Amino acid sequence: MSSRNFKNRKITVMGLGLNGGGLASVRFLAEQGARVTATDLRTAEILAPTIESLKDLDIRYVLGEHRMEDFSTADLVIKNPAVPPSSPFLKAAQRVETDISLFLSLCTNPILAVTGSKGKSTVVSALHHILKKSYPGCRLGGNITRSPLSFLEELNPGDPVILELSSWQLGDLKGRDLLHPEIAVLTNIMNDHQNMYDSFEDYVDDKKVIYRGQNGEQKSIFHLDERGKVFASEAPGTSWFYSSSNSEASIFLKDGKGRFSYEGRDLDLLPEQLTTPGLYFRQNCLIAAAAAVLYGEEPEAVKSSLTDFPGVPHRLELAGEYRGIRFYNDTTATIPEAMCAAVDSFTDPVRLICGGTDKELDYTGAAGSLKNAAGIYILEGSAFGKITAELNESEVGFDGPFSSLKEAFDRALQGAAEGDVILMSPGATSFGMFINEFHRGDSFRELVNALRGNQESSPD
Repeated sequence: MSSRNFKNRKITVMGLGLNGGGLASVRFLAEQGARVTATDLRTAEILAPTIESLKDLDIRYVLGEHRMEDFSTADLVIKNPAVPPSSPFLKAAQRVETDISLFLSLCTNPILAVTGSKGKSTVVSALHHILKKSYPGCRLGGNITRSPLSFLEELNPGDPVILELSSWQLGDLKGRDLLHPEIAVLTNIMNDHQNMYDSFEDYVDDKKVIYRGQNGEQKSIFHLDERGKVFASEAPGTSWFYSSSNSEASIFLKDGKGRFSYEGRDLDLLPEQLTTPGLYFRQNCLIAAAAAVLYGEEPEAVKSSLTDFPGVPHRLELAGEYRGIRFYNDTTATIPEAMCAAVDSFTDPVRLICGGTDKELDYTGAAGSLKNAAGIYILEGSAFGKITAELNESEVGFDGPFSSLKEAFDRALQGAAEGDVILMSPGATSFGMFINEFHRGDSFRELVNALRGNQESSPD
């Protein structure tokens, strides 16, 4: 099968999903003339929005189960990144790809790729916000819930493509020689997804794919720590380091100022005010700004672009205000470090809604940040025991477990006063109570919108 010869080929898409990858693969391949089977363990009822969006295409659906014959007889299988290579269905397939590998095999445009345990979505979104002013055709895709296959046919020569890539997406590219980014960024490495890896080093090794395919002319950005130094020693091109605590880094956040020492110049790349609070948001915007300069953007234009960067949905997103109380949706904070960073981003009293399903992560030390919260409201789930063990040891009070987000939300609201922040930053996954973390974030927004609706409809 040549790179574009999909007509009449029998292709199975494993994992239809609700957030872009499977849907985009189905649509792209069907529009190329392939005979597509979409299979997912979830039911047609759950997947109804995706199925509805594909109703103009002739797709065969196998839902609520996988059938071996759909894999063994297919010319090509497109897998969801969360499916491990050890799956017997994949082992039965003649050829396995992902939406990312398929895109990279077909795309000749310049790629800027970003990975990391946390912060990558803010970095890619800020970078896209900056570059699209010089390159209107610049596109953003990958782990940020938009498959690049959805815009492959719209790209013009020279349009840069920014890809956010998870460890799973990168792991699927190992040994393929498909990823050759002009700029590679690795924001940080923290314990994450340890329920899906045999060891932490296996997780790190997948992250390294971000730079392994670069040549000597291409560029990369790493965190200035011992692991980042190892990455830089292995990266084929030129590397720069960022830090918020070590002034030896060329990309350095100091007293809120974003500096980049580049080609003998000391560049100031951050505006005084950004739309989202916190040190980590500023740090991630600075990384994006430095990457834009490395790609050829003028420093003053970069700084100016960031003044109206709105931030990223579901990541310390201001969901609304009600009676002087601000509500922030940080549902993608699925590890304890991200939860603690969110709490530390505010100077006003924070009432934290957290908890969910544990990913076999270590919550040791979380109480150091959580003790600063004005209230802690913990959802039920396997992370409850780990979080509360830390809080009990440090004699930090909490409420819960709550069997629904609404119960935790209402309790937090009862204790809140004007000037407070109600922050949902779970520090755990959403599985069990929600379809995924975006469903959790949308549910939080709906609770806020209901409050605001009641406020608007009430008499003065």
